[in-house]
Amino acid sequence: MSQSDKNELNQLNEERSENDLDYKTVAFNPNKSLSIDHQKARLPISNFKEQIIYLLEKFQVLVVVGETGCGKSTQLPQFLHEYGYADAKADGDDVSGGQRQIIGVTEPRRIAAISLAVRVSEEMNVELGRQVGYSIRFEELYDKAETDIKFMTEGILIREMMNDPLLTSYSVVIVDEVHERSVNTDILMSLLKKIIRKRPDLKLIISSATLDSDLICKYFNQVNEKTVERATVLFVEGRTFPVDVFYLSQPTANYLKEAVQTVIKIHESFPNGDVLVFLTGQEEVEEVTSQLFEYARSLKEESPTNYKKLFVLPLYASLPANDQLKVFQTFPRSVRKVVVATNIAEASITINGISFVVDAGFVKMRYFNPNTGTDSLVITPVSKASAQQRAGRAGRNKHGYAFRLFPEKEFNSLIDFTPPEIERVALASVIIQLKALGVNNVVKFDFLSPPPERNIISALDILYALKAIDDEGALTDPLGLQMAEFPLSPAFSKMLLVSEEFGCSEEILTIAAMLQVQNIFSQPGGGQRAIQARRAKHNLSVEEGDAITYLNIYRQFMKSAQIRSWSDRNYLNYKGLIRAHEIRNRLKSLLRKFNVRLVSSNDVDAIRKCLVAGFFTNAAQLDQDGTYRTLRGNHQLLLHPTSVLFTMKRPPKFVVFTEVIHTTKSNQQNLYMREVTAIKANWLYEIAPHYYEFGTDREVQERNMSK
Repeated sequence: MSQSDKNELNQLNEERSENDLDYKTVAFNPNKSLSIDHQKARLPISNFKEQIIYLLEKFQVLVVVGETGCGKSTQLPQFLHEYGYADAKADGDDVSGGQRQIIGVTEPRRIAAISLAVRVSEEMNVELGRQVGYSIRFEELYDKAETDIKFMTEGILIREMMNDPLLTSYSVVIVDEVHERSVNTDILMSLLKKIIRKRPDLKLIISSATLDSDLICKYFNQVNEKTVERATVLFVEGRTFPVDVFYLSQPTANYLKEAVQTVIKIHESFPNGDVLVFLTGQEEVEEVTSQLFEYARSLKEESPTNYKKLFVLPLYASLPANDQLKVFQTFPRSVRKVVVATNIAEASITINGISFVVDAGFVKMRYFNPNTGTDSLVITPVSKASAQQRAGRAGRNKHGYAFRLFPEKEFNSLIDFTPPEIERVALASVIIQLKALGVNNVVKFDFLSPPPERNIISALDILYALKAIDDEGALTDPLGLQMAEFPLSPAFSKMLLVSEEFGCSEEILTIAAMLQVQNIFSQPGGGQRAIQARRAKHNLSVEEGDAITYLNIYRQFMKSAQIRSWSDRNYLNYKGLIRAHEIRNRLKSLLRKFNVRLVSSNDVDAIRKCLVAGFFTNAAQLDQDGTYRTLRGNHQLLLHPTSVLFTMKRPPKFVVFTEVIHTTKSNQQNLYMREVTAIKANWLYEIAPHYYEFGTDREVQERNMSK
């Protein structure tokens, strides 16, 4: 195929990328008001407006359970705004002291906070960032003097509690998408339960599509073993349009292949309507996206003048915000949009125009192993609630169709609800936040779903090893208190705060920022570009590992004046590099707040030692069989294929890593280390002698006996 044909095939892609949605400049558009009002009136939740306001006046906590597409995420804050819940307080009789109060809406994911803020500002016909705004990690767009409705991630509101424990600047808090039961969701609800006891004027709305509402109501109505009538439930019935659900007659051996074939059948058999495909992770999303893009190319080759265009878009959590927001763009009727997504599209966002859902039936979830002390990403079957939620995405605009890539009997055997995240993940970040908020006895804290005690003990051990807590379990001053204020894991926080001692705070800032952005390296699907990308990555890689490689990439990117052509030429994620630069500036301001001097060093050993100071609990040693073993627990780990050390002829003997990923291939379960850095063994006992002992078994035994 000629280059001109290829260029023509990519034309639609290029047009869309040139016209990225700019979510920071939503302009006034009076011509939209009539159509928007008509759309709002059709939403099922519009029929419950008076009932919602009445129940909120009578009860302090309102649990709203409504199907996908009923309009709860966009309309609830507007109902409250219409009824004056964002008005300034006229007197100082309550805890607000007469200060201005607003409506706060929390979302589990940053893309949901942004997209909902955009949508609500459009519906209210106001400029985004003024009356309606948002705040996510490392980014915010709102005005403290003007904003009435503020969308934010759950973690943002939890951190606000550190400075304002009673949330006196809020009149109502809406906790949206509670059914996801993220760690922050559970922590937020537990903290809000304490707050509303001291603030009877604060209203709380808990919103979800699928939820064990009895559990939530009982939790808020139970106070000191007494039952009080403080919470009630409202069920918003009705989806905009019905959805037909189809199953496979027999299980599929390859759901990725089945997903591609199903999309092709939809495209060839149904006239109009966009498609949403649910997969488990970024790698699967990119693989299916690549295959569908090849199919779209083949359509043009087979019939250049008479074919229906297919436009494929990926969607996953680590995708840059502007790329995520492309999925909301409207396409001509001659183009079918296919969004290939992880469970980020299950509840956090609503994409208009979706008429077909293809559900692989699996999800990638994080599980903590207290024996290895590591989190692992594990692919598991979805719950019934999640499967129903996914299917509901097809019925928002017209009659929809959901294709489940598994038999109906498998659906009937699924668990009802997804296990809460707090029961299955590492808790070090959770505990340090709770302690910063004044929760000293974490074991007796009133959790909605109490986490396993072993996970709590493991988290306390890690915090103690990092010297974030003392012998009494209290946050150390100043280190522990400062670590709690960072929007990062304790290991990253410790590494940043001690970087001045190693004389490399500038370099550690860069590394920390780069490690917050996934997939710095671009990975083309195949062909000559894939070979060139591997060669470019090899040229940028250094034997010290991923962290130092990222540091060198950032330095070269800054020397190139942050131009896109340099990153494209080296097959790097340009938007990811820009994002890392923004994150670095935010982290720099935090270091300045804590009076950490910004000093620079070219000593690579000093930089790696500083990494060890934060991640010494994640250390492993090369075994004779070519795999790695953790120094604590002797658990087998492998280098992740994306690590720059994976292709090194001589892998380092000792390494530290930032996270572990669990995969199952060919019925074999493997644990892979990511973001791996080569270190020297003696650094471990020099920097963390309280955690590691050095010497032969006999020498260690003799030292212990002498103690």
